[in-house]
Parts: sequence; structure tokens; C-alpha cells
Amino acid sequence: MEQLIKDGRRIDGRKFDELRQIRIEAGVLKRADGSAYMEWGGNKALAAVYGPREARPRHIQNPTRAIVQCRYNMAAFSVSDRKRQGPDRRSVEISKIMSEALEHVVFTEQFPRASIDVYIEVLQADAGTRCTGLTAASVALADAGIPMRDFVSSCAVGKVDGQIVLDLGKQEDNLGDADLPIAIMPRTKEILLLQMDGHLTIEEFNKAVDMGMNACMEIYEMQKEAMRKKYPGD
Repeated sequence: MEQLIKDGRRIDGRKFDELRQIRIEAGVLKRADGSAYMEWGGNKALAAVYGPREARPRHIQNPTRAIVQCRYNMAAFSVSDRKRQGPDRRSVEISKIMSEALEHVVFTEQFPRASIDVYIEVLQADAGTRCTGLTAASVALADAGIPMRDFVSSCAVGKVDGQIVLDLGKQEDNLGDADLPIAIMPRTKEILLLQMDGHLTIEEFNKAVDMGMNACMEIYEMQKEAMRKKYPGD
């Protein structure tokens, strides 16, 4: 089995608690109400927001608040093995958990019977696409002027060669022992998403959550900086 950690460094040279390179740009699409583009390691994702607008069909309307509908999709060309077009079980599941996380931060009660539609397109995948997409979607919502309690900041932690490491790369994700994506509302440190694939001890789990939350706070600053660049006078 391939060794992923050598001489205290990971296969790509990073420290155990080091993020990959991240770039976020807000307001990249003219025809969307809000948008964001994000590069995170080898991931490239585009998020677009439309709304609030009347929810259609009418039977999905909620008379007291808006609904947040999220569609996460990996483009057929985003992975080396060409992916079949259209939603699969994984993308439907990720779309659902993203909708729930984003709905928690949006002031939905201000828009009864409305829908806020969020589209996330993964153009290139390199492990951690749900964290990339959710982080980008949060910036796109802010770009659309949707009133929110806070951003949603997300990052994954994992276990590789017996070590807890931050922000898994593709090989680490494929060959590692565990993967734990986490998303938080940074101001309150409230956890909005927490999933785990693999096995961790209680001590490892607690260490992974702490590491992930600290990274989310770092990403939160990048999200705010992306908005400051787009709207320097605000």
C-alpha cells in the first residue's frame, strides 16, 4: 500500500494541519442574482443563486417562509473517469444536506412562499467537492444580497496513515482511513454539517472536529475578503 506520509510530511508536502491553496471570487456571472467561483486545491466550482422568487410549483410553497433549493452537480468532465450526466444518488444526497445547511443561515421568514435556488456546478474534482461547493454557495448568496445570519464555512478532515490531517487531497481521500466533512456558522461556531466515512476513536474524532472548526474560521476570513474585493465601498 502506498505510503501517504513520509518524514512528517504529506504526499503533497503539506503539514498535517495545512490547507490547500484557496481562491474565491464573488460576482462572476452577470445573469445570476448572485454567484461565486472557487478554486480549492484541484477543485474548481461555480455557484449561482436565483431569487428570492415565487416558488414553483405552488404546492411546494411555504406560507410562512422561503425554501432554499440547492442543486449540486459534478460535470461529466470533472473527473478522469467520465461521469454519467444527470443526478445520481450521491449528488441528490449532497444537494439535500447543502439545502439544509444554507436554509439555517438565511432569514427565510422574510420571504414567504418564495424559493431561493442555488446551483453548484463542480467543473473539476479533487476531493472535498461538497466543502468547496458549500463554501462557494454561501458567498454567492451574500453576492445576491440574501439576508443571512452568517456565512457557511466548510472543510474536511481525515485520517491518513494513522494521522489526523486537514483538507484531504485526492489520494488521501481514496486511500485514507477516514473522511469527516464539517460546516459551521462561524460567529456562533454552530455545526451545520457533520458527516463521517471510516473509523475514528473518540480522541481522534474530537481532534478532527477541532482541526476542522479552526480551518473553517480561516476560510471564513477568505469568504469575507472575497466580498470586500467585490464591494470595496460597502
